[in-house]
Amino acid sequence: MNFFRFRSFRYHAPVLVCLVAIFILLLIPTGFEDAALYQEAERCSATVLETNDSAIIDTGLVRSGEQRCTLRLEGGRFDGEIATGINMLNGSLEQDKVFEAGDTALVVVSYNGDTVTNVVMSDHDRLGWEAVMAAAFALLLILFAGGTGVRALASFAVTVLTLWKVLVPMYLKGYNPIWVGLAITLFLTVLIIALVYGFDRRCAAAVSGSFLGILVTCVLGILFTDLFKIHGAVMAYSESLLYSGFQDLNLTRIFMASTFIGASGAVMDLSVDITSAIHEVVEKRPDLSWREAVRSGMNVGRNAMGTMTTTLLFAYSGGYVALMMVFMAQGTPVDFMLNYKHVAAELIQTIIGSFGLVTVAPFTALTAGILLTKTPLLPRKTTPSA
Repeated sequence: MNFFRFRSFRYHAPVLVCLVAIFILLLIPTGFEDAALYQEAERCSATVLETNDSAIIDTGLVRSGEQRCTLRLEGGRFDGEIATGINMLNGSLEQDKVFEAGDTALVVVSYNGDTVTNVVMSDHDRLGWEAVMAAAFALLLILFAGGTGVRALASFAVTVLTLWKVLVPMYLKGYNPIWVGLAITLFLTVLIIALVYGFDRRCAAAVSGSFLGILVTCVLGILFTDLFKIHGAVMAYSESLLYSGFQDLNLTRIFMASTFIGASGAVMDLSVDITSAIHEVVEKRPDLSWREAVRSGMNVGRNAMGTMTTTLLFAYSGGYVALMMVFMAQGTPVDFMLNYKHVAAELIQTIIGSFGLVTVAPFTALTAGILLTKTPLLPRKTTPSA
């Protein structure tokens, strides 16, 4: 009876650890709470009542100038007041936004005492629909997966909070991105896999295989980023970060860390698949040797790697469809295209991440084969008969 209680405790303990981690992460400050650009202003929502586009200069695709909107402020100290908001257009389809009557906008209200002096329109207010989307996803996950779905949501929450409350602030404070990324990836790998298995041998096997694969990805990512002469400024908004007063950050090391962090999810997925397969085989055949278990794990890994590497390709290249269309539309030769630094950076992310997937299969098969079988690693010595 005590044995079954112990097994139950090991299975449910990661949930408790995860909940404690979420609670602590919600409480700890990032250290950048006072870094707001608009210290003497208030942020709130506003309903667009009317728009005036007479000051917009329309030259086809590019629109510049300003759009004036009549707003009703929602929430905050000026709740219900009518004000005029300014929406600046800079001629960038990527960054500009245009409002219509009935839209809800996020605004920054500057004031002097009880008088509104200026209202700048930041963007559309999407929080409501984002909340609906997140709630629908959570509900669907729980309906289909039950308790496992709840654990998946907990792992999702702790991952988001860890990245936002720990990883990003430590990067901004100048800590080494490689070591910070490895430490956080190891912490999340242990916790996420433990939520699947509990704290048992399967967890140890999957974590060991995953982290060995992540280490391979880390080393190769550092090596090929240097060989390809890739600067971390290829990351979106990285230059804006430098111009915001963080010019001492090593963007290239941050890019290197993003290589193995981005691949860690697929690596964990494959590691769990192989561990589960070996566990099932060993449960059916308790007399299986560790070598036979490793061989079975390798067979599963070979079958899974074919689709997992393509998964990484889709994940990384999906955001660069427009860039590929530009290359084709301009007739750019393939050799020029492959030498373009953004393409080379994507190749590093995709192929080096695939290296991690290829190596995690034998690593996990070996660790799971040794840890999950009951046969000894080395053959026992037999005493010769008289």
